Amino acid sequence: MKILTRLAVLVALAFSLAQPSFAQTAAPAPKTGAMPADDMAKKAKAKECSAKADAQGLHGKARKEFREKCKKS
Repeated sequence: MKILTRLAVLVALAFSLAQPSFAQTAAPAPKTGAMPADDMAKKAKAKECSAKADAQGLHGKARKEFREKCKKS
């Protein structure tokens, strides 16, 4: 009888602890704001530098260094 009581308590405890993990969370709110102008300018500059690196046929470390210098200038 003692074992059945302990088992029942253990099962009840397991169910009570497991229920919060099944709760649904709210979906994240969709982004409605536009990208800040500064970020847009940086993105455009990065694309421009990538296009220049492509035109020169750069790859690997040389491409990375070229893009870093290009974006800073």
